[in-house]
Amino acid sequence: MDKVIAKDTTVDKAIRKGLDLLGVDSHEADIVVISEGKKGIFGFGQKEAVVEITLKEIRDFDEAGDIQLAEIEETVEDIVEDLEEDYPETAEKILADQPEIDRLISSDESDDDEESGRDEAIAAVTEYLTSVAEAYGAPAIVTVEEKNNMLIFQMESEKPGLLIGKYGKIVNALQILAQALVQRYVRRRLSVIVNVGDYRERRAAVLESIADRTAERVIKTRQPVFLEPLPAFERKQIHARLSQNKRIKTHSEGKEPHRYLVVEIAD
Repeated sequence: MDKVIAKDTTVDKAIRKGLDLLGVDSHEADIVVISEGKKGIFGFGQKEAVVEITLKEIRDFDEAGDIQLAEIEETVEDIVEDLEEDYPETAEKILADQPEIDRLISSDESDDDEESGRDEAIAAVTEYLTSVAEAYGAPAIVTVEEKNNMLIFQMESEKPGLLIGKYGKIVNALQILAQALVQRYVRRRLSVIVNVGDYRERRAAVLESIADRTAERVIKTRQPVFLEPLPAFERKQIHARLSQNKRIKTHSEGKEPHRYLVVEIAD
């Protein structure tokens, strides 16, 4: 048995039950919350929490860098599926150059000259983002800044909303694809951020507010809180904020792109 559906009165209890059935710890499984359940009133209308727990697949890698690339490839596939389902017309434009991306991802070639590879990566991503914005009817000027092993691609457009998308889904998809492109040009750890206008700054403020409210709730109730699935870089922002509070702790569960943070009282 490598997958179970577990139910109980709370998400936490359902997860514990499912992990016990599989005989594994949380870090050895992918956990997806299907339903958070409902308490009901005086016992009426109560619904159980439902979770799906799957054993993680153990893969062999020749190089440590292949692990990160495999995670990026898997996330790209999931993001593409979400885009095609929710934004079919946008997905078609965003993925217009997908054959080129696939070629880069599947290629085993690497540039021995790291500096040259970095420059090629910047040029490729800049061209790609510019062409996507143009195709989507929201022409943008793309600039790039490098700091602390991070490439920040800034997109300025008169129609930023088209490039951001609902809940940031489009700009996040572009960021994942940009990361995949960069990863094959530059093998060393180099993170990518794609920003449209001041979206990332505004989003950071929202994430800080979520982190603070969640911390207050956990401390008050002493019960774990399961946040909505977020991209990895946004989970890191919330984790960084909460790490300043020694009364609570956080960890991630689930599988990308549905991985989420669990916030709970520190032991």
